[in-house]
Amino acid sequence: MPRDTRDVADVTTDPASSATGKTAVLYRMALPNHLCPAGQKARWLLERKGYEVDDRLFRARSEVDAFKAQYDVPTTPQVWIEGKRVGGYDALRQELTDYDPTATTYKPVIYLFAVAATTALALSIGFLGAITWQTLGWFISVSMILLGMQKLSNIESFTTMFLNYDLLARKWVPYAYVYPWVETGAGVLMTGMLLTPFAAPAALFIATVGAISVFKAVYIDRRELKCACVGGNSNVPLGFVSLSENLMMMGMAIVMLAKMFT
Repeated sequence: MPRDTRDVADVTTDPASSATGKTAVLYRMALPNHLCPAGQKARWLLERKGYEVDDRLFRARSEVDAFKAQYDVPTTPQVWIEGKRVGGYDALRQELTDYDPTATTYKPVIYLFAVAATTALALSIGFLGAITWQTLGWFISVSMILLGMQKLSNIESFTTMFLNYDLLARKWVPYAYVYPWVETGAGVLMTGMLLTPFAAPAALFIATVGAISVFKAVYIDRRELKCACVGGNSNVPLGFVSLSENLMMMGMAIVMLAKMFT
């Protein structure tokens, strides 16, 4: 049976020779003041994939330092499977799943719009007792809030990515910092149907500039860029989703302005 060492990491046994078949060797920190989260995730992933884990725990910082020097690795955890060292948790995740940190994906946008849609449905059913055109309005305004918060969570990364394509931001950099605040604030006001004379024009302005910028970058200049719509650290490609975000804001703002004059 693979050994589950609970007191001290076994650094005398060659991990490559022990990592055979469905047995994996995992070195991770379990110090008195630090239980390594990446190590815990690595063990969970290995067990989920059917491996028995020879779990070798470091109980002192000196053991960690000696291990890193011995195997010339920068960090722990470190995993061996099938006779070879895979690396840390991220490397293990790439080895055992289809995870690719560089791959483009629409998942962040899908998740965000799904939350916005269910929130809009909850508001409609809870306050109106039915699904109406207001449900669509809430979906758009809640999406604006969530998208704005994603941008504000790391505004420096957002602005760097935003400056790649937004026409106004490239002329006047402070606009890149203002944009997520306007989007979030307009979304909040639109959700509560408050201060429409301020919220609707603000949303219409940033959405129009955004739509023109995205259309030019993607469909005229044919540039392949990442979208800053869900923040600056995403791998969402700039294109239809980004354009749709702006068009939805434009539509919502136009409808609200039209209602003011009818």
